Amino acid sequence: MIRTLAFAGLVGLATASSAWAADMIKKTSPHSVAETIDRLQAAVEGAGATVFARVDHAAGAAKVDMELRPTQMLMFGNPKLGTPAMLDGQTAGLDLPLRVLAYEDSDGTVHVAYHDPASLAATHALPGDAKYIQMMTGALDKLTSKAVATE
Repeated sequence: MIRTLAFAGLVGLATASSAWAADMIKKTSPHSVAETIDRLQAAVEGAGATVFARVDHAAGAAKVDMELRPTQMLMFGNPKLGTPAMLDGQTAGLDLPLRVLAYEDSDGTVHVAYHDPASLAATHALPGDAKYIQMMTGALDKLTSKAVATE
């Protein structure tokens, strides 16, 4: 009985993990990780949103004598979008402000990745057709597209 429950739990975790991964949007960047995040930050600030944090995971790894390929995360948002989401489901604050990760893979290719805001709606029981979800989706696409543009 215990083995069956443990197995069922592992299957559930594996299923949840694959569903979560399916909600991730990735784009390739022709720029370095640092430049990609610089460009994203400029786009975010240019759009009038607030940058709350920039985390250099590789620098953190170096502080504990570990090596990690370039990996940086930018956390940003706009209370005009995030607050209505949290009014509909306060646990949305776990996933807000929005975050975009830029990282270099083992082949040297730089990617940006972020969770699709539709997964925010599903995770926190928010209305999937909420205007703020549509606006977050559009903003993330537009901002990350600017960050990875070749111009």
